[in-house]
Amino acid sequence: MPVVRMLREVAGRMLRGPACGCRTPALPCRFLGTSPRQIPADANFHSTSFSEADPPRVLITGGLGQLGVGLASFLRKRFGKDNVILSDIRKPPEHVFLSGPFIYSDILDYKNLRETVVNNRVTWLFHYSALLSAVGEANVSLARAVNITGLHNVLDVAAEHGLRLFVPSTIGAFGPTSPRNPAPDLCIQRPRTIYGVSKVHAELMGEYYYYRYGLDFRCLRYPGIISADSQPGGGTTDYAVQIFHSAVKNGRFECNLEPGTRLPMMYIDDCLRATLEVMEAPAESLSMRTYNINAMSFTPAELAQEVLKHIPEFQITYNVDSVRQAIADSWPMNFDDSNARKDWGWKHDFDLPELVTTMLNFHGSESRIAQAN
Repeated sequence: MPVVRMLREVAGRMLRGPACGCRTPALPCRFLGTSPRQIPADANFHSTSFSEADPPRVLITGGLGQLGVGLASFLRKRFGKDNVILSDIRKPPEHVFLSGPFIYSDILDYKNLRETVVNNRVTWLFHYSALLSAVGEANVSLARAVNITGLHNVLDVAAEHGLRLFVPSTIGAFGPTSPRNPAPDLCIQRPRTIYGVSKVHAELMGEYYYYRYGLDFRCLRYPGIISADSQPGGGTTDYAVQIFHSAVKNGRFECNLEPGTRLPMMYIDDCLRATLEVMEAPAESLSMRTYNINAMSFTPAELAQEVLKHIPEFQITYNVDSVRQAIADSWPMNFDDSNARKDWGWKHDFDLPELVTTMLNFHGSESRIAQAN
């Protein structure tokens, strides 16, 4: 009978064990999570390796958010344009659509996600679909669906097809009872936002799938990410992006956090490089599945002082948003990222002066081009 033959084949593989010396995962059960989808008994639960001659086939979910387009561009330079697929449920701008492969993919549609992975022979998946902190608090039910149910779909597909999976975590995964200066990799995490709760859930589920099914799950806790070529996306640290838009456009900025609110930050180039470095790191060099990474830590007042060095007429005022301020006050003021630096050689390039110079140069050039047009 087919069922008996299938069971014999599975038992034989489990007894033989992997020839590569990798640890043998437990026999996968017929269901992953609580979803009704079935996982084939002969599914490969180890990630596919690659070489320069055989680069990974990459899928990025939530690709039209703050980081997705930049990550796609960065990875295409490394692996080739056609090997990196950007996806989202929104229609992309023309320049994004023309820059490389783009497809519709809804992480809440398991069948669509699975077909995307199979049809495009995906081996690496970067899961960026999420509602950020302030937006999530305004629509908890949607954040729960996207950030948690969507994650479950991604985990199941990644485990079934042996993908190497990257899921970003965040400063928001910590809470008011966590150590704040600095916050280590392992400590109390009791966030008070649906965004933070969903990220702690992602960290733990990814680690569970690693130990239970052998899924090659990798995760970085990002600080606030500052990007020159993207608009703020509803996060609590967005003031550190918007300040540059406003400073160049009209010479003033109204900040929604108190002037002394210290938070860890990072320029996007460092963020993208760290993401690729941890994905390329040999498995044996990783002592954990989730790492803090950091570059700098500053307050709105300190950032404004640095902007003033370039734009002497710049003015900053404060109109504190109580929701965002409460979120920021529950987050660490600094990250301890010593494990990332020790395990896989993480090192940042951009400090505060370099960050401000880079951002203002970008927006100054953009403004001059707009005026010329």
